[in-house]
Amino acid sequence: MAEETNDPKSTPVPAKFEKIVGEIEKMPIVELAELVKVLENKFGVSAAAPVVAASAASSGEPEEEKTSFNVELKEVGAQKIEVIKVVRDVTAKGLKESKDLVDAVAAGTAQIVKEGVKKEEADEIVKKFTAAGAKTEIK
Repeated sequence: MAEETNDPKSTPVPAKFEKIVGEIEKMPIVELAELVKVLENKFGVSAAAPVVAASAASSGEPEEEKTSFNVELKEVGAQKIEVIKVVRDVTAKGLKESKDLVDAVAAGTAQIVKEGVKKEEADEIVKKFTAAGAKTEIK
């Protein structure tokens, strides 16, 4: 019985998706792979992520690949005003809040600038801070 539910051919297709599924079934594998990439890029999703998360959740093991990162400002550097501008740009905080955050870092307390971002976005944020002379860390 379990084999039937895992068989893609036995999965019922809702009527509203029959036309789309029919078209996809006719596609060569190469075009199907290209369609998956287009959909991933268009909607910012990954076709593999739900499978990994589901298998990790069902097996009780922790997820292997981290998908959410925090960017921590460690040191301000010599261009404090530029760093404040980057904080404002990245966080959409006001001038006072951004200055307070940068002052706290300058006083020796590392601060989380952005939480729960994708790796690509975290890398872009780090580049902005590096260009402004600050030191950051992705956690």
